[in-house]
Amino acid sequence: MTLRPDNRLADVPMTPIRCGRCESRVLVRKSSWDQTSVQWDAAAVQGCLERSLAERVAVRGRTEPFLACAALGESIVEAARQGELPVVDDVRH
Repeated sequence: MTLRPDNRLADVPMTPIRCGRCESRVLVRKSSWDQTSVQWDAAAVQGCLERSLAERVAVRGRTEPFLACAALGESIVEAARQGELPVVDDVRH
């Protein structure tokens, strides 16, 4: 079985976006208004205020992943609205 290469990032690469609250920088690719891919690096993980709070109040031994930061989500949507973050399939509802 041959794996087909994933060329999506070649066409529209990930864009660095800073959170409007904590200034953490992540890489983002917005495939549509409903789908967003986010890559966190170690500095962003440590700098995210919502992520830090979630870890402090989490039950010990928690295994569920941190899914979203509301402040970062707002920054991503605003970047897309301003045209700073391309939306690959820009079909608005």
